[in-house]
Amino acid sequence: MQFEIITYSNKPTDNEKNKIVNFLFTHLDKYGDPIPAIEKAVNYALHEGESFGGFIVVAYENENIIGAVVVNKTGMKEYIPENILVYIATHRNYRGKGIGKELMKRTIDHAEGSVALHVEAENPARFLYEKMGFQNKYVEMRLIRN
Repeated sequence: MQFEIITYSNKPTDNEKNKIVNFLFTHLDKYGDPIPAIEKAVNYALHEGESFGGFIVVAYENENIIGAVVVNKTGMKEYIPENILVYIATHRNYRGKGIGKELMKRTIDHAEGSVALHVEAENPARFLYEKMGFQNKYVEMRLIRN
């Protein structure tokens, strides 16, 4: 198994980027977003367009993606965490084998500053995040407009 950290300085080709987006769309399951939203977060991490950048961590086995994380920098370190972990997914055939934990370790090691993430209360990945030191500090509330 190999891991790669992708940033704006070593951007993937469009084909590689599409593979990451499609992997996340497929393996986020019911906790995911539409492809355009995932593309937007990936582009933000790669500093394409106006953004603070970020990074992507990808796990490969035999050149196939088996896990991926997308982190966006917030540019707001004085009052919210410097980074937000937007997406993390492990290939459904590889879950329970420590890949998610290793992705999280590498993400935390690479991130400069604090990291925030949002997780639905019933998402079983929540327990991994708690083991990795994440704390439930706030209750998120949203006003959703159509």
